[in-house]
Amino acid sequence: MVSSQQHPATPGRASASVDLQHGAVDQPRFWSVRAVALNNPAFNNPAFQDPRAVQTYPGGSQAARLGNGQTQYAPPPAATNAELEGKFAAPSAGAQQTDRMTYEDTVYKTIALFAVMLVVAVGGWIWTMSSVTPTNPEPNVAPWLIGALGGFVLAMVNIFKKQPSAPLIMAYAAFQGLFVGGISAYFEFMMPGIVVQATLATVSVVGVTLALFASGKIRASKRATKIFMIAMIGYLVFSLLNVGLMLFGVLPADQMFGLRSATIAGIPIGLILGVLVVIMAAYSLVLDFDQIQQGVRNGAPRKLAWKAAFGIMVTVIWLYVEILRMIAIIRGSN
Repeated sequence: MVSSQQHPATPGRASASVDLQHGAVDQPRFWSVRAVALNNPAFNNPAFQDPRAVQTYPGGSQAARLGNGQTQYAPPPAATNAELEGKFAAPSAGAQQTDRMTYEDTVYKTIALFAVMLVVAVGGWIWTMSSVTPTNPEPNVAPWLIGALGGFVLAMVNIFKKQPSAPLIMAYAAFQGLFVGGISAYFEFMMPGIVVQATLATVSVVGVTLALFASGKIRASKRATKIFMIAMIGYLVFSLLNVGLMLFGVLPADQMFGLRSATIAGIPIGLILGVLVVIMAAYSLVLDFDQIQQGVRNGAPRKLAWKAAFGIMVTVIWLYVEILRMIAIIRGSN
C-alpha cells in the first residue's frame, strides 16, 4: 500500500499535495479558471468582455472599464494635443495683458494730457486777445484767472483722491490749457517773443533732466527729497504771502510781480528765487520719473499711469510759468 506523500512547499510557490493512492493531485488555491483568465493577456481583449461591463462616458468613449477591474483610456484627440502645444509655445502674458503699468502706456497718457492742454490753450489765447482793440489795448485776463482757479481746485482733488480718475485728470488738463493759453497771450502781448523763449527753456530743462535720469546720473534720494519738501513749503508760504500783499494793495502798483520785483544788491528777488525754483522743478521731475520707474518695476496697476502723467503735467506747467516770469523780470529790468 502506497501512502500519500506531501512535498514541502517551496518558498515563493504555492504548495501542492500528491495523493499516490488515488492518483490525484491537489491544485494550488489560486490555480482557478478565473485566475488563469485574469492573468492571460488574451482575455484583456475587449472582444472577450461582456459589453455591459464597458462604460462609455458622455462625449465619446473616453474610458472603458474591463472585466478585470482595470480601466483602459482612449488617447486624446489630435486637435487637443495641438492646442496644448500651442499654449505651451505661446509667449507669457505681458504687462498689457495683465493690466499693469508700462512706460509706453504712461507716455501715451502724458501725450494725451498735453494734447488736451494745447488745444484748450489755443482757445484761451484767442479768448484773451479777443478784447484787444485800438480803443482798448488791454488783454482779457478772465481766461487765465478761470483756468488758474479751476486748475487749482482739480489739482487738489486729484492729489488727495485715492484712486486716479481719468476724466478728472483730463478736466485738469483742460483748465490748465485755459490758464497757460491766457497767461502766455498776456505776456506775449506785453513782451513779444517771450513765449518762444520760455517754451524753449522749459523743453531744454525737461529734456536734460530726462536724459540725466535715464543715464543714471541723477537719482532721487531720501535726503534730497526731504530738502525739496522743506523748500517747497517755504516757496508756497512766500507765494501766498506775495499774492495776499498784491491783492490788498500793500505793495506799490509799479511792482508787477510784487515782492519778486524787489531787488537785493540790484538783483531782483524774483530772479534769484526763479533759479532756485527751476532747480526744484527739475528735481520734481526726477521724482516723477522715479515714480514711473518704480511703478513699472513693481507691476503697479495700469490706472496709476494716469497719476504719473498728471504729476508730470503739474511739474512742467509749474516750470514753464516760473521761467516765463523769470524772463519777464529780466526783460522788464532792462
